[in-house]
Amino acid sequence: MVGKVIYFDESEIEGIDLPARFTFPFFYEPHPLALIASEKLKNYLQGQTDLDHNFGLDRDAEGTAIGKMFGVLIVQDEEGKLGYLSGFSGKLANSNDHSYFVPPVFDMLTEDGFFLKGQYMLNDINREVKEIEANPDYIALQQQLKNLIAQTEKDLAYFKGQLKANKLDRKKQREVQKQALSAEAYIAFEALMIKGSLHDKHQLNLLGARHEEQLDKLRSRIAIFSDRVETLKKQRREMSAGLQQQLFEQYVFVNQQGQTKSLHDIFSETVLGVPSAAGECATPKLLQYAFLQGYTPFAMAEFWWGTSPKSEIRVHEQFYPACTGKCKPILKHMLEGIELDDDPLLINPGENKPLDIVYEDEHFVVVNKPHGLLSVPGINITDSVYTRLKQRFETIEPMIIHRLDMATSGLLVVAKTKEAHKHIQQQFLKRTVTKRYTALLNDIISDAEGEISLPLRGDPENRPRQLVCFEHGKKAVTKWKVVDRQNGKTKVHFWPLTGRTHQLRMHAAHERGLNAPILGDDLYGISADRLHLHAAYLAFTHPVSGEEMIFEIAEDF
Repeated sequence: MVGKVIYFDESEIEGIDLPARFTFPFFYEPHPLALIASEKLKNYLQGQTDLDHNFGLDRDAEGTAIGKMFGVLIVQDEEGKLGYLSGFSGKLANSNDHSYFVPPVFDMLTEDGFFLKGQYMLNDINREVKEIEANPDYIALQQQLKNLIAQTEKDLAYFKGQLKANKLDRKKQREVQKQALSAEAYIAFEALMIKGSLHDKHQLNLLGARHEEQLDKLRSRIAIFSDRVETLKKQRREMSAGLQQQLFEQYVFVNQQGQTKSLHDIFSETVLGVPSAAGECATPKLLQYAFLQGYTPFAMAEFWWGTSPKSEIRVHEQFYPACTGKCKPILKHMLEGIELDDDPLLINPGENKPLDIVYEDEHFVVVNKPHGLLSVPGINITDSVYTRLKQRFETIEPMIIHRLDMATSGLLVVAKTKEAHKHIQQQFLKRTVTKRYTALLNDIISDAEGEISLPLRGDPENRPRQLVCFEHGKKAVTKWKVVDRQNGKTKVHFWPLTGRTHQLRMHAAHERGLNAPILGDDLYGISADRLHLHAAYLAFTHPVSGEEMIFEIAEDF
């Protein structure tokens, strides 16, 4: 080990060619050199004793268990020697300074740095705000104000009731006296009634003014506390915004051409601005160090180490791509001018696969979509069920009612008329359509059947991945039943009772679901020749005849 680079022994990499192009960070199979480096890093993590970090692998460890993403970068130095760099996302053991790992792009934890000093000042402000808000005198005054407001409303409501009764009494008197008095006497009586009405209004105004005076006095005493709190909160907002802006300018990323860009510059072109913790992921750290040291990068890989988070699908020792929300804009700059492996999103895996027509009449068509074919055109690929049917129909505009993931095969119904589209779509919305999927899970499931209820929402920092979220997620329910168990895998039937994005994939893979990803799930499990998920059964009511339409196509796995 020289500096942060660990050089390979010749015997370790004998017969392994260097990759012709750099790893495409957002979808990859680790290069053999990256696999060797990852294994060496895992061995280090397994045997290290100097990191005071609870990964959740030691049951006796105290404190909150936090798994972490680690990464390796295969590099060549100026003398042609081959080795690798190691990095981690975020902080490790509440520190950025570790001899085995590359440093951060910008160390926020530097003791004399502006960020920690700013954090200390913000902490002081937070402490004072909490002290004021917990002050017994402040709390007592707030309660007095609350009680006085309630009493004021009660008194005014009672007095207004009295005035209303007086008004009704005056009305009755007018009706009686108008019949009994002469015109001249009634004029004098009416003046007396008006005087009584004005007196009542004056008394109401006096009562309101007395209460308002009491309220103002109490509010003035409260303002001694609340004005200070508001001043502190405004100061906190301004300081926090300034600190954040300064931080964004300090995160400066370099690429192989020596060009630099700050976080602020990189994310200025995006809609949502700079995401939280941007620049703290492993791959940008690794590339930054490599470029600054004059190393040439050849391949990267990232893997999860430790306990799984509660919301995401992260499995110990499993490889994952770089995140899209935080890393994609940064890596676009850092990898500029470096030839990358092909982006699979630009490749159409369903191009040469036929679209089988299962049923067709003048109202709708049911197809057996092959895996790898889109349901509707995408940003980069136009070939889809929709475009193929449009070519087939020529004069009819196909109307997609529901969709299947690109990687999922199986039954899909498409309307040929607006009436059929509306009718069948309503059946989907009312959940009267019966759908059954078949999946092959990459593990043995001991239970025979059950129901999974895990609410889901999109991961804004890593689309299209989904998260389990009990606070903001949408209800997602799946019934399941085991069909077969063989060779360490389980075939199951899924009945989705709701239709959320990646619902079956998440419910299969998440530890609070079946904890067994679908075979070939490259988002939540491990890649294979295909995603072993098939929409095998579909039943709904014919939009015109009312006949029950049942379709079933067995899976080919």
